[in-house]
Amino acid sequence: MAPPPALPLALLILLILLGLAAAAGPRHTPSLELAQELAEELWSAGLPGDLPELEPECRSLLAAFAEGSAALTGCLGRRARPVRLCQGCHGPYRRLLAHYGSIARAVGNSSESHNCAKSILTSDRLQIVVTLSEFFNETWEAANCANCLKNSSEGLSNSTEEFLDLFNKSLTCFEHNLQGQAIDLSPNNYTEVCKNCNETYTKLNELYNHLQRMNRQGGESAHSAHLCIDVEDAMNITRKLWSRTFNCSLPCSDTVPVIAVSSFILFLPIVFYLSSFLHSKQKKRILILPKRIQSNASLVNIQEKYS
Repeated sequence: MAPPPALPLALLILLILLGLAAAAGPRHTPSLELAQELAEELWSAGLPGDLPELEPECRSLLAAFAEGSAALTGCLGRRARPVRLCQGCHGPYRRLLAHYGSIARAVGNSSESHNCAKSILTSDRLQIVVTLSEFFNETWEAANCANCLKNSSEGLSNSTEEFLDLFNKSLTCFEHNLQGQAIDLSPNNYTEVCKNCNETYTKLNELYNHLQRMNRQGGESAHSAHLCIDVEDAMNITRKLWSRTFNCSLPCSDTVPVIAVSSFILFLPIVFYLSSFLHSKQKKRILILPKRIQSNASLVNIQEKYS
């Protein structure tokens, strides 16, 4: 069992005085009052060995990180549904990374920066600042926001802006063609939305498929099969509206090749059995006796008859 930590000298003196005053009893009340006054003075001055307050520079860094965490948390919560995390919160996320970096790396005087990093990041078991930073990083990576942003993460990439522009045009077309109409949700219903918004929706769907293919070819991470959550959620919303709400269908451009390949596969057994039949018929031999053999056989029969 580990020995108890040594008491600070001032605290040890205080305990001795209090013990002496208590042992003296009520006849030595001035000694007890003196000990209490000394205790108050030592406590107000800060006992040696107590955890020191943060340096002004460290306190400023911690306050900036706390404000950045609150701002990013509010941004993520407000844009959770419909999902707009990457396009709306990349600014607060970059600022929070900068605040955390200011705490972790050398800032100003090397000794002061070391004390800031040690006292804020690793001075206790819970490590609140480190835990919060890891949570935000994991959330950002799981959302694949890097796939929607430029390399410097200062704004949306050109392909993402193109997709969101088509997405907004599709929703505007849906809304425009639904004004003043009572929608019949029966199957195979071909509404005005299906007629007038087919071109916009087709472009949006093709662009999404293209972005998926490009992302799978160039990505090597665990989330490489996915686009950023903003694009995925926007496409899911559009597809649900198109297929489930409006009962529209997108014509498949590969119908003719599919029918041709299917017909060829179905015709293969017929070709196989027909070729097998013809091949076996060619191998069949028809035995025909020669005329000389037939005449000799007749002569033998006549001789046997008259013998």
